[in-house]
Amino acid sequence: MEENQTTNIEPEISSTIIEIRAGTGGEEAALFAADLFRMYSRYSENKEWKQKILDSQRTELGGYKSVIFEVKSPEAWDKLKYEAGVHRVQRIPKTEKGGRIHTSTATVAVLPKSKKAQINIRPDELKIDFYRSSGAGGQYVNRRETAVRVTHIPTGITVTCQTERNQLENKENALSVLEARLLEKKQIEEQEKIGGERKSQIGWAMRAEKIRTYNFPQDRITDHRIKKSWHNIEKILDGHMEPVVKKLTQIQS
Repeated sequence: MEENQTTNIEPEISSTIIEIRAGTGGEEAALFAADLFRMYSRYSENKEWKQKILDSQRTELGGYKSVIFEVKSPEAWDKLKYEAGVHRVQRIPKTEKGGRIHTSTATVAVLPKSKKAQINIRPDELKIDFYRSSGAGGQYVNRRETAVRVTHIPTGITVTCQTERNQLENKENALSVLEARLLEKKQIEEQEKIGGERKSQIGWAMRAEKIRTYNFPQDRITDHRIKKSWHNIEKILDGHMEPVVKKLTQIQS
């Protein structure tokens, strides 16, 4: 029985979609979101996993209000699924002139993309709008309505994409993200039906759960779920996060 339940929740994964969004902290939160994106991106490069940005919203100082990207490897899900949750940073921001330490947050969602279609999305369930892409500071990226907003009417889930320069590619990217979000929703619902039978020490990662703190003054990263710390923040944020990933996967298994 346990095997069947596991199969329902863990379909065969072809790639993983990661969404990073700036949380509390204004521009510093956006810069932290950019740091997390760089960490995952460089980690993926080290693993020789292909990547594709599906959508992003930059800020004037080079941060990200949000960035959504796909990591195309069956291995990525097992390695990165425990990154989902609220990440907190404590440091002196570049924008701080008084030398005070600020606390900011960014949220990470890790969504599986299955090899076989797990979600059936009917065309009549979608509301699709097109509008002009905009960049940092409200400047138009182009004058044509290439940005896409897709709303799944039954669930109310909305996805926007504006990274590409044509409607078709933005629409395809938005549908990929929508399918991943609907699959995540389905998995969580199945998890709740099963109850605590498969609950592990780490648990099912939820977006609202604070999972990790990056403390720059003490050069320390702490994962609160497993009460484990690592030093050398800059190296880890530069993509050398294998010690963190390895410890999380060991405890989970």
